[in-house]
Amino acid sequence: MDSSRPTLPCPFEKVFPSQLQRDDEFYMWQAYNLAIDAWRQDEVPIGAVIELNGEIIAAAHNQRDSTRDPTAHAEILALGQAAKAVGDWRLTGATLYVTKEPCPMCSGATLMSRLKRVVYAVPDPKMGCLGGATDLNGLPQSNHHLEIARGVLEKPSLELIRAYFKLKRLED
Repeated sequence: MDSSRPTLPCPFEKVFPSQLQRDDEFYMWQAYNLAIDAWRQDEVPIGAVIELNGEIIAAAHNQRDSTRDPTAHAEILALGQAAKAVGDWRLTGATLYVTKEPCPMCSGATLMSRLKRVVYAVPDPKMGCLGGATDLNGLPQSNHHLEIARGVLEKPSLELIRAYFKLKRLED
């Protein structure tokens, strides 16, 4: 990230759902809030959390620009945190919640980590690889398959991403 450039102001507010109902929407709101954090750090606003047994064991947002690391996607960072939290690369029984459909790298990592589920908000017909552009999860020769849920909080997540890129284009 170029520190001489002012950060784009984020017009979106975080959402704090009740802790009493920990369903897909609850965890996706947590990911959405991380996407807002990403925006405030001049990163593409994508957030991810990983839940296991009703608890968030990992939470991250995109950090590619600030780290200058092409692999610093929200999903990859969260998977690393989760593996450290459970002490194993196998994240059996865990669910990844992410505000945009995972790309080829992240989709592959979700399969390799043996997650139980992936829940995403916004489909990506250009680069998404869990049903968008292609479906790595559908490969019959794979020894692991994920449960997939699509479209959870799609509208607010899509509005956030679109607004960010619209302002970015105006800035350039």
